[in-house]
Amino acid sequence: MTDDAEMRALNRAWRGKDSSTNVLSFPAGYSPGAIVNEPRPLGDVVLAAETVLAEAADRDIPAADHAVHLVVHGMLHLFGFDHERDEDAEAMEALETEVLSALGIADPYAEDAQADPAEVSP
Repeated sequence: MTDDAEMRALNRAWRGKDSSTNVLSFPAGYSPGAIVNEPRPLGDVVLAAETVLAEAADRDIPAADHAVHLVVHGMLHLFGFDHERDEDAEAMEALETEVLSALGIADPYAEDAQADPAEVSP
């Protein structure tokens, strides 16, 4: 978790976008000395606390549910999913919805939901 100012700095430094965003993912990449087939860190997921709270309030959804959605979204990016093409976005959103449903969280992409797709770096 960080604040909007730090998130803006991260977004500018890593994605060339001079604005804040709600979530960013940073893949861990190759680690020298890593043992083949051994578990390794996938990377980091960073949430902008101020933005997450504001978005949840605007959409009248629990902040914890919105935060979990963004963590799931960020984790899917770490697993290699993206939403650059429409068909990829649809597949990613379907998987997000499935994971969130298993956690007891409503579909953020449902017609009556006001949530926008999260913006995450691949």
